[in-house]
Amino acid sequence: MRIPLSWIREYTRFPASGTAEDLMAELVKVGLEEEDVHRPTDELSGPIVVGEVLEKIPEPQSNGKTINWCQVRVVPEGAAQTLTHEGIDPSGVQGVVCGAHNFEVGDKVVVTLPGAVLPGDFRIAARKTYGHVSAGMIASVRELGIGEDHDGILVLSTLGLDPEPGTDAMELLGLYDSAAEINVTPDRGYAFSLRGIAREYSHATGSPFIDPAAQISTGKINTDDDDAAARPGHEVTLTDHTPIYGVDGCSRFVTHKVTGINPEAPTPPWMASRLRLAGMRSISIAVDVSNYVMLELGQPNHCYDAAKLDAGIEVRRAAPGEKLTTLDEKVRTLNAEDLVITDQSGPIGIAGVMGGARTEVDATTSTVIVEAAHFDPISISRSKRRHKLPSEASKRFERGVDPLLPPLAAQRVVDLLVQLAGGTDTREVTDAGAPVLPQPIRLDPALPERLTGVPYTREQISSTLGAIGAELRQEGEHLLVTPPSWRPDLTIPAALVEEIARLVGYDQIPSRLPVPPAGRGLTTSQQRRRGVYAGMAAAGFTEVLSYPFYSEAANTRFGQAEETGKPMPMLRLANPIASQHPALRTTVLPGLLEALRRNVSRGFTDVALFEAGAVFHPKSQLGSAAIPDLGVYPGEEVLAELDAGIPDQPLHIAAALSGAEAAELPGVPGRRRDWADAVDAAQKVADLLRVQLEVVQGQHQAFHPGRTAEIRFNGERVGHAGELHPKVIEELDLPARTSVMELDLSALINGSPAQISAEPISTFPPTTQDVSLIVAHALPAAELEATLTEGAGELLENIELFDVYSGEHIEAGHKSLAFALRFRAEDRTLTAEEASEARAGAVALAQQRHSAVQR
Repeated sequence: MRIPLSWIREYTRFPASGTAEDLMAELVKVGLEEEDVHRPTDELSGPIVVGEVLEKIPEPQSNGKTINWCQVRVVPEGAAQTLTHEGIDPSGVQGVVCGAHNFEVGDKVVVTLPGAVLPGDFRIAARKTYGHVSAGMIASVRELGIGEDHDGILVLSTLGLDPEPGTDAMELLGLYDSAAEINVTPDRGYAFSLRGIAREYSHATGSPFIDPAAQISTGKINTDDDDAAARPGHEVTLTDHTPIYGVDGCSRFVTHKVTGINPEAPTPPWMASRLRLAGMRSISIAVDVSNYVMLELGQPNHCYDAAKLDAGIEVRRAAPGEKLTTLDEKVRTLNAEDLVITDQSGPIGIAGVMGGARTEVDATTSTVIVEAAHFDPISISRSKRRHKLPSEASKRFERGVDPLLPPLAAQRVVDLLVQLAGGTDTREVTDAGAPVLPQPIRLDPALPERLTGVPYTREQISSTLGAIGAELRQEGEHLLVTPPSWRPDLTIPAALVEEIARLVGYDQIPSRLPVPPAGRGLTTSQQRRRGVYAGMAAAGFTEVLSYPFYSEAANTRFGQAEETGKPMPMLRLANPIASQHPALRTTVLPGLLEALRRNVSRGFTDVALFEAGAVFHPKSQLGSAAIPDLGVYPGEEVLAELDAGIPDQPLHIAAALSGAEAAELPGVPGRRRDWADAVDAAQKVADLLRVQLEVVQGQHQAFHPGRTAEIRFNGERVGHAGELHPKVIEELDLPARTSVMELDLSALINGSPAQISAEPISTFPPTTQDVSLIVAHALPAAELEATLTEGAGELLENIELFDVYSGEHIEAGHKSLAFALRFRAEDRTLTAEEASEARAGAVALAQQRHSAVQR
């Protein structure tokens, strides 16, 4: 919200010498956020004066262009020139070359004299051009930075002005004014107006506040003056058969008729200057007046050409498929939830968002129906987003507008059209519906101190709430507080406490660090998670974070392994931030692989990444039947229903690897990462949690058919590891042989031992022996390894597969698996005979179970 300083001075005692920075410094005290300063004089400086064209001589040029050699008087007739900059003629008459042709002798124009600086650091000086010395420039509105029109120069009579030559044009056009810009939070919609900002300035400084709404006088049906009495106006019907959350889309709709306006009347410079500083361009007198009143009071309004309206106005929900051409000349297909304003011919505007082109005020309009209404914020917000049509009106309506303002705003528009456009107030007024006012709130006087720690007195509480416009009355030990009509955000006691803290001063709230209760630290689950993350980082992996929003295809590809006839269950978002990512993730891999692809595309070819985060699995129940009321304990049954509707959100951890494990060195080739590294990453997580994983041959649609491991824990599948399918690698533009793993970390943490202790380090030496066995080709290596471990007994400390061979000297359909066995006793040094005996036991059990043959 931009606040022109000249404007706010009408409603407060903001000092004449005050700057935009001074204003923002005061508003910050009451919780508003400063944004920027808009000061025309930062880019524009004089001398810039009014000039009268004395002579205009057209001179055709060899390039086909015709210029005008002009003599322009820039001082009052008979007066001497007091300016002395180089190039300024002492006679008060300047010779100026001008390429525009939209002016005549006798016109008053804006002349930038030598020494002036225009926006873009364009410095004016006497220059020789087209055979003349042009000592200045006759300016257009774009050259002055006050508009976009560059088709001709600015003729002041088009603004209704006839100033004396030599008048300071910057003062005449309001260019010495400046504006402060603040950020308005969603709960402070009233601050989108000069009325609201002036009130906040009054709170911050104690300056008297003049309410502009209180200065407006509306006609009454029962007035003694029949000519001045309000009479029944345009027919209006309010209908809403499908209200959102039971709230009617339009609670109040006011129309006010004005006739005989001159649609081509110029907008006065003071109004155009304020609109420009507020961020709006001047369009026409009717549009400018409408925007001016919206900025002044905070009530959006609209002007209809009465001659284009077809019978009465009805406010209703749109019929599916109805179309409307809005003021931006775009045809929009309406939704059944859109609130629309219609006449007998159909929609003439999307309520609270934008009007229709068919009833637009134009250069032929003489009779105007002024509309000011109060709409449901949710309806307006949804229509704005649905049609991607943000507007100044919707910005205010979606935050909440004072329901008492519509008749006052309509009257203010009419008064200005009468004053500036020569219109006549017919006093034909329609006020359909009734204002919906805020409900009283019971406030415990002790609550502000409990929430803030500041011992506010009852007098402070009453005076502060009274200052914001609330009405208070005693109800036993409590205060019954009725918020003002312009504060729809005040609905609960805590909101009133926030107002008290804000206006008394946030600086009054003591800054004390709370003392944590003894004996509380990280939970076991938190400790386990942090240990895993730290361990993965120490193992050379880099942690990344990605958004949890995926496409349905990504969830299906990387989620659970395909099972015939079972579609991938997932949670779809009602309002996704991107249409291509409409679902919550069921796997961590797609986001992790996108991070891998992005790093590789930027030259990092050897990458090892990991990510941990929640995945989302829907339950049979999704959500709850109703939302509990605020401010009361909902009860155990309601909480149980809410919990039942929350999806399962287990924690998953995934890793992705590509490139070489170590950089290549002269004579030392780097080892390329493969599927085994992905399995090792899964085992690393298990080691950190002191749990045992079972690795078996697996299948998954996203993985290479022959290089996929299924990871099991306590007999249940908890993830996969291996090399991605070549088609997936090609489709996702990943490096060849990219390998990944993903585990259900929550399942592993829940199954980890209550206490993880470091294993003791034996002081006795180990004994190592190898064994090579020929088994059936279909036998998984992991199964044979488990058998050897069981047969070797408690002396076996470690077993590792180091060779797989099939071919010459090996029977068809068989393979050779070689394992390294490491034996150690905790209390003595093992003899070779003891180690050999343990090895023999392992081989014997393998022969018994798998018909293994020792090589």
